[in-house]
Amino acid sequence: MTAGGRMRAAPDLRRDWGASPAPGERVGGPVVVPDLAAISGARVPGVATERDRNRPLIIRIGTRLRGVFDRLIASSSLVSNDPVLDVRTFPWTATLRDHWRAIRDEAEAVALRGQAAPSLATISPDHRSIAAVDKWRSFFLWGYGYRIAENADRCPRTARIVEAIPGLTSAFFSILAPGTHIPEHRGVTKGLITCHLGLLVPRDGDVRMRVDDRVVRWAEGETLVFDDTYPHEVWNDTGSTRVVLLIQFERPLRHPGKWFADLFLGFVKRSPFVQEARENITSWNRAMGQLDV
Repeated sequence: MTAGGRMRAAPDLRRDWGASPAPGERVGGPVVVPDLAAISGARVPGVATERDRNRPLIIRIGTRLRGVFDRLIASSSLVSNDPVLDVRTFPWTATLRDHWRAIRDEAEAVALRGQAAPSLATISPDHRSIAAVDKWRSFFLWGYGYRIAENADRCPRTARIVEAIPGLTSAFFSILAPGTHIPEHRGVTKGLITCHLGLLVPRDGDVRMRVDDRVVRWAEGETLVFDDTYPHEVWNDTGSTRVVLLIQFERPLRHPGKWFADLFLGFVKRSPFVQEARENITSWNRAMGQLDV
């Protein structure tokens, strides 16, 4: 996306780094995947997606009162409340664009190797209703304000860049398998804004996202900033893997919206839901280490 919000044509994708082998397929040796029994609540391939019934009370209440909460935060916002925001509003996005190749190199070397990046449906209870196993994978550097030290240390240049982002809460390599459709869903709070940096964008078809009534497409080396509390869905109608660096950061707010947003995010950060996801990432990394992959 250019500064004015228009996407540039993406360069050719050279190779499909992120594709996972089919069950039992041998690619230079046996497929090695951690025992999913070690991951709390993990889904397995082929099981239908469904919403986790044990969502934290603060999220269940927040979902029911989302309209009220979002209007309160929106009225205190220091930036646009539009579905897609102008990247020029956030000067730090220029640093992402300037260093995108270095970030892509670390993604290729670390996150896209073997099963280093687990399925979101495996580790995150909040994504099990929208992401089937092996369709949407992630390699977390930060999650809801927590630094995932082992992963961040393996991607030092990316970690240094994202840790300079004001209000950073989450940063991860988001890996979408060929032929994947992520159905319409919404973020938890308008207190957060999402940024994507295109790293690997296939051109052998159409890869796009609808945010409210706008359709946008990624380009390698370009940033896209949007409000994920608007209904949005994603398609990868190609034969290759799409990879972006996904960042969530705190919306610039004045009071009273900031008081409420900070309180809500504090509850979410400490909730069993988020703590379970953190533990699952740790368990996955530990299991991968035991496999010596």
